[in-house]
Amino acid sequence: MSRSIRAPRLALAAVGAVVTASGLAATPALAAPGANTTSATGQIFMVNPVQSSGNEGLTDGKDAASAVPASAYTTVALRNLDGSGNLSGRWAVVRSETGAPAFSTTGDFRFTRDADQFEQVMAYFWVNEAQEYLQGLGFGSELPGANDKPQNVRINQWGSDNSFFTDKKNEIRFGKGGVDDAEDAEVVVHEYGHAVHEAQVPGFGTSEEAGAIGEAWGDYLGVEVGLAADARYGWPRLTPEPCVADWDSTGYTSGTPHCLRRLDTGKVYGDKVGEVHADGEIWSNALWDIRQALGARVADRIIVNAQFSFAPDTSFSAAAKTTVATARTMYGDQAAETVRRAFAARQIPGL
Repeated sequence: MSRSIRAPRLALAAVGAVVTASGLAATPALAAPGANTTSATGQIFMVNPVQSSGNEGLTDGKDAASAVPASAYTTVALRNLDGSGNLSGRWAVVRSETGAPAFSTTGDFRFTRDADQFEQVMAYFWVNEAQEYLQGLGFGSELPGANDKPQNVRINQWGSDNSFFTDKKNEIRFGKGGVDDAEDAEVVVHEYGHAVHEAQVPGFGTSEEAGAIGEAWGDYLGVEVGLAADARYGWPRLTPEPCVADWDSTGYTSGTPHCLRRLDTGKVYGDKVGEVHADGEIWSNALWDIRQALGARVADRIIVNAQFSFAPDTSFSAAAKTTVATARTMYGDQAAETVRRAFAARQIPGL
């Protein structure tokens, strides 16, 4: 079973960008292979260049470095690497099918977007960041771990402009074409959300409503991790918070703001159309409302913890009731009632 960022598209894109490094000075050497090191440095987008600049007019420009302002990049520590010189570490193992794999004996992984290695660095940083966010909520310490293991990631799944998680290989695959998917942190973390669900409930998503919950959770996690990173590092965010994948969606959305999907559409259960990405906007709106009411930390601890008890083929109604019960166990009746109201506002049956 695989779960994708968007409904499958037929268009394929040419691949094979020129590999160029940024030319910045090298950082100190990595530790010996097998060591847990934080001495490596990478260059990434601050979530994505549309969000950080507020410029809805940015376009891909065939992977040209000049298509994105230098101010959209930031230099970050690449934490939890294993010291091998590869983008391989405690929470992520990145491989590439295009261009040379990102490798450094000095710990310098700074590239611009015209280099295939840039996407590899983005994938590593944002998968690691997502797991660190979950760890910060207590998952893996006071609460059960949520995919707290190395996650396999592959860049360029056959050149298709789509990305997905496959449970057959426990692997996330990021596509190319238009804005290459791993250039947008919310796409990276969306797919990681599917891997988290699979780790929590093997085989999750065997019904249409469970599939929609999976897509909603991926969208929500992508936004949440991006917001947390903005706060953690002091990055600007100049587009609407509930907008998902502002940069990736520029090539196939009309009007502005560019959003692959949103967490605040106002959709209710009666708006279901039987397509998981569209119907996911019902569930993600409820999650967003819970966050607005309870705050990010309390909301996310409830939301993630509840998912351990979902059935693989859960319905909206059953999953909502489980989430309400989890809120009551963790934080009491008032929190549970707040969660219940959020699902009831989406007109989910039984709430």
